[in-house]
Amino acid sequence: MKRIIRNTAVALALVAAAGCNGDDDKVTSVGLDDSYSVVRMQKLKLATGAPGDSYKWTAVSPDGTSAVLSDSASCIFVAAAVGTYTVRLDITDGAATMQETTRVAVVAEEIEYSGTVAAVYDYMPAPGQFVNTMPGYEEGDTRSVMNGKALASLQSGSLVTLGACGGYIVFGFDHTVVDIPGEKDFAIYGNAVLNTNAQGEVTGGSAEPGIVYVSLDVNGNGLPDDPWYELAGSEHGKSGTVRGYTVTYRRPDGNKPAIPGAAGVTDCEYIAWSDNAGGSGYVEKNTFHRQDYYPQWIDADECTYTVTRLPGNGTDVSGNGSNYLLKPYGWGYADSYPNSDKDKNSFDIAWATDSDGNSATLPGIDFIKVATGVMQSCGWVGETSTEVSGAEDLHL
Repeated sequence: MKRIIRNTAVALALVAAAGCNGDDDKVTSVGLDDSYSVVRMQKLKLATGAPGDSYKWTAVSPDGTSAVLSDSASCIFVAAAVGTYTVRLDITDGAATMQETTRVAVVAEEIEYSGTVAAVYDYMPAPGQFVNTMPGYEEGDTRSVMNGKALASLQSGSLVTLGACGGYIVFGFDHTVVDIPGEKDFAIYGNAVLNTNAQGEVTGGSAEPGIVYVSLDVNGNGLPDDPWYELAGSEHGKSGTVRGYTVTYRRPDGNKPAIPGAAGVTDCEYIAWSDNAGGSGYVEKNTFHRQDYYPQWIDADECTYTVTRLPGNGTDVSGNGSNYLLKPYGWGYADSYPNSDKDKNSFDIAWATDSDGNSATLPGIDFIKVATGVMQSCGWVGETSTEVSGAEDLHL
């Protein structure tokens, strides 16, 4: 029997419970069909009702390469290349063991996929100097409207600001991005600047690193409501990197007199913030950006964000506040290197980590979240805010 799966939702193969084989109590069948068909870069979910102490699903590609899909009673299969794959299920239940295989024919899509962003599910910047202008807010705009404006910006290569620490955007493609072993899977572009001397030393630049999270649409509802996994970058697990950092910003009082700060800072106590580590401070307002910094489409007078906070990367190299150097981190962060350095702006789904910081295995991802990872103000340069100008599936 062959099942053909052609829609974009998760294809669920409901599998009958296992039977017994006489006195030896061996599993005789897990109910898998002989073969299935699925469109490339779409998901096929396989599950078993057979009892077992352990499970192992393995996919073998047409070239013989093997990849473990799952160690639970279900798995999600997804592939980027057309061809016939073999999916093997190994079940151990006490002293009994069994193995069953099925063939999966991966076929080409009828309408060619786009390699760029197809949807913005949520745009929620923290307060910042480019908020309400990049993209532009107009009176009456709702959160849904701003999501649409952010999508238009990403599709045209224009910048979308995420504001101060924790501000984020959630977007996706028109297909599942597949994790291909040994390869980076997608790229994210921003507006980082980097200057180096003849010795390769960083002498100037503006890196505003953003944490990258990914999620797989396991429940198949097309919404980013499944677990998120952080991609571990070069600062993962290091001293000074804080997981579970939560910060709350408060809408500024329009009647409060501005308190001038350093050169170029028109209000050094503009938007107050406090965090779950006992810290507090302000998003400062500068002379270059005079609009409201608090997202105007948000009705609440407070907005709270949780992110992995990176150590500050800004240094006043002038000593007088006139020249700040924001150094990039090694790898694994958005908006840390110029777009011309594609490798440093590319990401591997295999870097995914769970909520405890441990490595996680995902066959692919449907949603990407980028969030500003640094909490710092740099005088007239303003708060460090990640910007995003687009993304790309590297397998298309």
